[in-house]
Amino acid sequence: MLVIVLENAPPRLRGRLAIWLLEIRAGVYVGDYSVKLRDHIWSHVESGIGAGNAVMAWRAANEAGFDFRTLGENRRIPVMLDGAKLVSFVPKPESSKDQDALKSGKIPDDKKVL
Repeated sequence: MLVIVLENAPPRLRGRLAIWLLEIRAGVYVGDYSVKLRDHIWSHVESGIGAGNAVMAWRAANEAGFDFRTLGENRRIPVMLDGAKLVSFVPKPESSKDQDALKSGKIPDDKKVL
C-alpha cells in the first residue's frame, strides 16, 4: 500500500498523481506499486511540489510495518530515535533561527518535543 498526502500542491502535480493513484480525498492518494514505480512517482512529487509539502508512506518490513518520506516545509519533522523513525512536532517558530531550522528539517535540541 502506498499513500501520498499533499498540502498546497499545484493542480498540475495533483493531476499527474491521479494518473497512477486514486485520490480518495482532496490531496490524499492511494495505490499499490513496486519500489521502482514508487520512487518514480516520488520524483514527480519532488519536481512539482513548489511551495507545498508532501508525505509518502508505504508498507515496509520493519517493526512499525511502514516507512515514510516527507518533502517541503512542515512543522512535523521525521527524527530517528533508537533506530525507530518517529515524528517530532516543532512549535510555531518564535524567531528567524527557529524558522531556518524548520526549513532545513533540523530541530534544535531545546525545541525537540517527543
